[in-house]
Amino acid sequence: MSQITTLTFFKYPTLKSKVWAFMMMPIARYPLSKTKGLSFYKLMGSGKPGFNPAPDWSTYGLLQIWETEQYANQFFNEATLFQKYKRNSQEQYTIYMKSIVAKGEWSGANPFEKSTSLDETIPFIAVITRATIKFKLLRTFWKYVPTSQAPLKNNDGLLFTMGIGEVPLTQMATFSIWKNKEALMDFAYKSKEHAKAIVKTRKLQWYNEELFSRFQPYKTVGQWGGKDVLSTH
Repeated sequence: MSQITTLTFFKYPTLKSKVWAFMMMPIARYPLSKTKGLSFYKLMGSGKPGFNPAPDWSTYGLLQIWETEQYANQFFNEATLFQKYKRNSQEQYTIYMKSIVAKGEWSGANPFEKSTSLDETIPFIAVITRATIKFKLLRTFWKYVPTSQAPLKNNDGLLFTMGIGEVPLTQMATFSIWKNKEALMDFAYKSKEHAKAIVKTRKLQWYNEELFSRFQPYKTVGQWGGKDVLSTH
């Protein structure tokens, strides 16, 4: 399939730009819905570092699924909406990705189509995990998050991570980029804390809806924190 996914992060350092970014959450929906070649999108805020539920008003994300890369390039290079985002943000960082596998649903469907044009020379793996947390289990879930996320600290195989979400506390997602498949597998299957989190998920059934997806990040545009994550490894 020629479908690709892009995830763009925006940094807003000033109070004026933070207010602008917040106001754009509902305003941007209409022009995005009319964007040619765009089959799915999500406007998202972010949490503070460490998958903290407290909002980080300086960082926002835009997830988009495109019919082809050409449509994506046209949007980023020419769309009036994106030019507004560039003018009002200090940094923009876009990761282009091809879907490897996706299990579950997002807003009632699985929007990711497995790519048939993966590049075997690219070792990096990107992961999106997304869930709608049951309201009655919110306190239990967030209380356990610091324990489940502990193995990510000082993890040499983890290149980038960000907590994002459509709705604070209840509709959350994590995005991460790993050096290679082995680094991801070590975290997923050799981490005791992560293994316990999986057991708790199955036992308590925290989620009304969940999705786990893996991607091959093959191109980036812009910088985050003054650098390009992929080009430095």
